[in-house]
Amino acid sequence: MRCVIARFPFDLTKTEVEQSMEGIKPEPVTGVSVTIGRRTYPVMQVGEVITRQDRRDFTAGEVRRALTRLGFTCHDAPIPVHVQPDVPPAWD
Repeated sequence: MRCVIARFPFDLTKTEVEQSMEGIKPEPVTGVSVTIGRRTYPVMQVGEVITRQDRRDFTAGEVRRALTRLGFTCHDAPIPVHVQPDVPPAWD
C-alpha cells in the first residue's frame, strides 16, 4: 500500500512492517500505540523504524493512519491516573 509520511511516499505491506519490528523491544507507551503481533509499540517508534526518518519529521497521526490502513490495531493515548495521597476531607 502506498502512503505518504513526512511528505515522502512509502510502499508498505503489513508483513514488511511486522518483519521490521521483529526483535525490537517496545519503548514505554506514553501516547498513541499500535499492536504488532503480541507487542504494543508507540506509533512514533514504529514510524522511525519503517521510514528510517527522525521522529521529528512526521506526526503520530500520519503513522497511525498508515498502520490502520494496513490492518493494525491502534490505541489512543493512555489516560494518566493521578494517585492522591490519603488526605482527609476538609469538613472533618
